[in-house]
Amino acid sequence: MVVQQIVARPTRTAMFLVLTVAPGSEGAVREFITNVSGLTRTVSFRVPDDQLICVTGIGAHLWDRMFDLPRPRGLHPFQPIVGANHTAVSTPGDLLFHLRADSLDLCFELAHLITDALKDHVTVVDEVHGFKFFDERDLLGFVDGTENPEADDAVAAVTIGNDDEAYAGGSYVIVQRYLHDLDAWNALSTEEQERAIGRRKVNDLEIPDADKAADAHIALASVDDADGNQQQIVRDNMPFGRIGADEFGTYFIGYAKDPAITERMLHRMFVGEPPGTSDRILDFSTPRTGSLYFVPSAAFLDEDHPAV
Repeated sequence: MVVQQIVARPTRTAMFLVLTVAPGSEGAVREFITNVSGLTRTVSFRVPDDQLICVTGIGAHLWDRMFDLPRPRGLHPFQPIVGANHTAVSTPGDLLFHLRADSLDLCFELAHLITDALKDHVTVVDEVHGFKFFDERDLLGFVDGTENPEADDAVAAVTIGNDDEAYAGGSYVIVQRYLHDLDAWNALSTEEQERAIGRRKVNDLEIPDADKAADAHIALASVDDADGNQQQIVRDNMPFGRIGADEFGTYFIGYAKDPAITERMLHRMFVGEPPGTSDRILDFSTPRTGSLYFVPSAAFLDEDHPAV
């Protein structure tokens, strides 16, 4: 079982490409994705130490148009999550390419080769260039990704097992592009910011549960099963921004073996459990996109499959 390389050390740069596929182009896209791993190796060979990785995700509507196969069990269009004050929007997306490397030139070259090969068949509906910000912080000034599982635990958290045997070795990913109101955020005191996040800003220590606000981000962005065990996902978020456009944000990307885990996390953030206690960070950070993809195993991507 050869999986796509979801779990990897943090890189200094990333690109996120979301594409829609034109009607009638399903065959060309189906043929192209069998070549993505080879194309990635071709570009990576030029600077092998910079660890170029490309993860490919397929949306539910494209799956139905492209393969004469049952959908993977958890694959469906991302559904909006509407709370009293905030909404996790759903936006179009047939293909996701998540590119990572220690230098942006490798990501850019591969992204250009992908889109050039598909230029008559796809539309780029979202493109974000992410960068490492100091010691793994987001543009709000806090360390991002502290709670990620590591090593074998991370692989287990993202990898579909025998419960969906036909697609074992695959995964699911949800992406959202958040924009921050930095003026409003920076008007808060450090103590107010820490209360909103649930961690100390300088040393990244978690605020004890007894002192943690009910609407703190890390209190709500955590999901337990019926037995009280934490359900893990692997985040590979990246800051991004455009100074001239006054645009500052975080690209959320969360991988999981079951998208219901991430969806419940987002429900807790946007609606609250109980309803009405939404994530304080959403008062300053607004999602502009939202979509869900199946991430097939590398072996599945490299093979031909029956067309519709």
